[in-house]
Amino acid sequence: MQHTSYDLIRPAVRSTSVVFASPHSGRDYTSAFLNVAELDATEIRSSEDAFIDQLYDEAPNFGAPFINALAPRAFVDLNRGPDELDPALIEGVHRKPHNPRIASGLGVIPRVVANGRHIYRGKISLSDAHNRIANYWRPYHDQLQTLMDESNRAYGESILIDCHSMPHEALMTMNLQNAPRPDIVLGDRFGSTASAGIMDRVEAAFVDVGLRVARNAPFAGAYIVQKYGRPSKSQHAIQVEMDRALYMNEQTLEPNADFASFKSLIRAATASIAEIGVAKDQSVAAE
Repeated sequence: MQHTSYDLIRPAVRSTSVVFASPHSGRDYTSAFLNVAELDATEIRSSEDAFIDQLYDEAPNFGAPFINALAPRAFVDLNRGPDELDPALIEGVHRKPHNPRIASGLGVIPRVVANGRHIYRGKISLSDAHNRIANYWRPYHDQLQTLMDESNRAYGESILIDCHSMPHEALMTMNLQNAPRPDIVLGDRFGSTASAGIMDRVEAAFVDVGLRVARNAPFAGAYIVQKYGRPSKSQHAIQVEMDRALYMNEQTLEPNADFASFKSLIRAATASIAEIGVAKDQSVAAE
């Protein structure tokens, strides 16, 4: 099912409480948006989680739905709260208590892309910002909530895998004391958005295919896992960040020679993660 703001691929048969989602892989850069941006077609994509939608696109083959954004992150950031409006970008917005994401230009309507490069020549209207939230942010989150609710009803739990990518340079800032840098960083807000058992099994899924995994550094999870992760209510949410250098050229934004083999690893890990949410008694899911 395709909406103007997202693409939803449902499995032929839903068999797991796990939901896969990619909020930052959208690449529908409309001419209207590009015309008001001062970045070129490559620069404006630098914050995009390119190819994440392709790396996880076999999730429905393992019984899990997969929702991915179509609108680009530079246009509207689905991993921010709808109230994270930037007064330096949006006309008529009053300053609020300090929010580091807004201050750095990364509110729900981003002012900058990677490396602090400004997207716009000037400000945008408040009505434009509200329209983006109403037409792109809200439908994505409404559908994601619906998928989580379906899991809760069928399985008594929901597990969200929030799929992202990270620039390789972000890993260069980590103080690892000669330890190898991770390929994958899992974020659960230091144990607050997923149970320890589910976090352990998600980590094992990546480790078992040969990938190095770290937790909560340098990325602990943002708005989405905070919103949907309620382990005390059997609602779990984990952010997964992958090193982009493993599968793409970050300068040209093209898949690299290792893309196909890396996708095979992610396919195997995805299958293992989906298995976490399979009911022991499949009759539960059929009710």
